[in-house]
Parts: sequence; structure tokens; C-alpha cells
Amino acid sequence: MFHTHVGLALVVRFCREPAPSLAASAVPLGEAFITKARPSVPVSRRQPFLAKVPEVTAIFWLIKVLTTGMGEAASDDLAKRNLVLAAGVGLVGFLVSLWLQFRTDRYVAPVYWFAVSMVAVFGTMAADGVHKALGVPYVATTIFYAAAVAAVFVLWDRREHTLSIHSIVTRRREIFYWSTVLATFALGTAAGDLTAFTLHLGYRTSVLVFAAAMLVPLIGWRAGWFSSVTAFWFAYVLTRPLGASVADWLGKPRSLSGLGYGDGPVTVVATILIAGLVAYAHSTGRDVQPESVNASPPDEERVVTPHAR
Repeated sequence: MFHTHVGLALVVRFCREPAPSLAASAVPLGEAFITKARPSVPVSRRQPFLAKVPEVTAIFWLIKVLTTGMGEAASDDLAKRNLVLAAGVGLVGFLVSLWLQFRTDRYVAPVYWFAVSMVAVFGTMAADGVHKALGVPYVATTIFYAAAVAAVFVLWDRREHTLSIHSIVTRRREIFYWSTVLATFALGTAAGDLTAFTLHLGYRTSVLVFAAAMLVPLIGWRAGWFSSVTAFWFAYVLTRPLGASVADWLGKPRSLSGLGYGDGPVTVVATILIAGLVAYAHSTGRDVQPESVNASPPDEERVVTPHAR
């Protein structure tokens, strides 16, 4: 996971530093502090920009599940054709997509979802490669990537004191965010294979298991057991094995408990659906976070300047 974090940092070195927004320029960075229940800490040294991630809506979850399935099917289809080609396409797509994402100074739907899609492909390869190339069992890879996700969350929270996606308005937080996304994709791939093969549940039953598990964060949030941030990341992690299990169920042969449609066709159909939904989101702007939300830290934080004391 530390290698992933360093890799993302290297991508950032080649990206242009975004210009500060008008809202940000009104508060000098040297004077801005975040005040919470815990001790006050300085805001990130990087210049702030508008939120780089979409608002959480129904279309967000739909595209997210589709990208996880597409990444699973595309990775498996490429690997069957040529492992070297698959690795090359996955790595290049991963680096290019993040380079484009880090160059923007706000959320742009096609750029963001292209990055998510490429992370889905690369994350699948990372998880599958450890198992298939090194022979590491799915139980071990699942535990490893779960620990990696937890480590990123801990580092992110200790450094920024928030895990809210409404706070992704600085470069450092953006690096933490994409490190988390990559780790969750790898974790979801390993967890999906664990239930399908190691636990012998098969793909269809795995779909039902993860779909039922998605109700946990929803019920927990509705009942007040989980905060909105906890519920979001709980559900976000689960979308990966859910989408991957659906893709495997549709694409894998019947001998492996699939429906036998093929990984290639599943990849094409999922890509078309993703493109259509992203085009709709981009044209309507309904998934863009309001500036009143992303111009400052989340609800539990507030910016204080010497003039407001």
C-alpha cells in the first residue's frame, strides 16, 4: 500500500498545480485552521480547489457497480488473450487516467469515471496477479488488502481529521482518496474470489451475499448506528465484490457456475452503459457537488481565521 501511495505521489509531480478558487483566496492558507472536537490543526498546505469527486446519488452507485463489473471482466478477458498485453494496458491506463484526473481543478464526470474504470482494471490485475502468479491464497490476499484499506483510512484520518468525500478539496486529500479507491478495488476482487472459490459459494450466491451485505450500511445509517461517512465507505467497499461477482456470473462458463456469456461481451455492454450514464451525468450536472458544500470543510469542521475570532 505504501508503494501505491508513492506511485500516486509521483503521478502528481507531473500534474499542474490548480489555481486557487475565489472562495479559497479570501482565506490565506497560513491563517486558516480547522476547528473540531479534537485539537485544531492546520488545513492542508496545498492550494484548495472545488471538490474532485461527484455527489453521492443513485447514479453514482449505479455507475460505481458497473465500473467494478467492467474492470473485472476486462481484466480477465485481456489476461486470457495475453498477460503482457493485459499488464501493459492496465498500467498505462491507470497512469494516464490518474494524470488526467489530477490535472483538473474540479470534478469532471468523464475524467473522473475514466479514472475509476482504469483503477478497476488495474486493481483487479493487482489482486489476481498476487494469487495466480505467486500462489497466495485468497484468504491471505483478502486479509492483506483489508489491512491496506484500514491503513490508508487511519493515515488519512490522522493527517486530515476527516474521511468525508465532501472534503476532497486539496491535493493531499485527493491522493488519500485515490489510494483508498485502489485498495478497495483490490480488496473487493480478492473477497469476491474468496466467496466464489474458497468458500465454494459460486458466483450467483456470491452476488446474493454481497447484495444483502449492502443493506447493512443502509440500515445502519437510517437507524443512526453509522455516520454518513462510515456508511458511505462501508457501502463503497462492498460495491466492488458485488459488481465483480455479477460480471463473473454473467461472463464465466457454466462449468464455473457462470451463465457463459463471455468476459468480452460483458465488458462491451458494461462500457456502453457506463458511457451513457456518464454522458447523462456530465450534460445535466446533477452529480456535481454544490459549491456551498465543497468550498469549505464538511459539516463537522469549520474554517476559522484571525478576523473571526
